[in-house]
Amino acid sequence: MIGLIVALLVIWVVLAILGFVIKGLFWLAVIGIILFVATGVIGWIRRNALNK
Repeated sequence: MIGLIVALLVIWVVLAILGFVIKGLFWLAVIGIILFVATGVIGWIRRNALNK
């Protein structure tokens, strides 16, 4: 499960970087950042739930 979350986080960072590098794809950067934050929050919540 942690491997999947890490893989998703890496994908979202790559999308965000591509969006900032390519001027016309700014929307891709925004989506990448939103998905990165959402995946991090979901992973953190699930990790805390497993520890209880």
